[in-house]
Amino acid sequence: GVSLFKTYILLNSTVYALRGVDIEIRKGEMVAIVGASGSGKTTLLNLLSGLDTPNRGAAFLLGRNIDTMTDAEVSMFRRRNMGFIFQYYNLIPQLTVLENVMLPALMINHPKKEAKERALELIKEVGLERFQNQFPIKLSGGQMQRVTIARAMINDPAVIFADEPTGDLDSQTGKVVIDLIRRFSKEKNTAVILVTHDIAMAKTCDRMIQIGDGKVMSD
Repeated sequence: GVSLFKTYILLNSTVYALRGVDIEIRKGEMVAIVGASGSGKTTLLNLLSGLDTPNRGAAFLLGRNIDTMTDAEVSMFRRRNMGFIFQYYNLIPQLTVLENVMLPALMINHPKKEAKERALELIKEVGLERFQNQFPIKLSGGQMQRVTIARAMINDPAVIFADEPTGDLDSQTGKVVIDLIRRFSKEKNTAVILVTHDIAMAKTCDRMIQIGDGKVMSD
């Protein structure tokens, strides 16, 4: 659970991105965070994942207070325990699909052979085995997002953070992507924290948390 405050100082004015948000998320739970642009959704995601630090309060993940760790510890903790899915995929264009999926495993020193086997298994699960040696530029948006999901799952994370994962996709492709995230969440007992502006999609999650003006409006 967290009680988070985040303030940004802009020239002479103070902007409160989050004003004392308390949230607890359980294993295997798929939680949507919804709200208008600028409501604090992405700030909350960044605080929960340790990509940003709160001014007050603390983010605890798996019983560890992220704010008390060094930058190097946070990086390693994040790589071992978290998967990330972004709206614009963040795939490395110079690497093949297979190499992109393997990368997080190699970054926590998994043997290359094991990383490759696991990556091939995940690529098959997301239905892209024909594309494993292709570069991202050859893929459609929906295919790239499926690669991102496989990459997010490679280290068997405790939690996946997804920031507008369907924001760049048409509704049919978006549904395929969300169903895939949900399937992995249930099969692996992985918590998913999903930021979206798509209320219909949010309603298909286990919980929907509405953020407005930096506060939880409903949960």
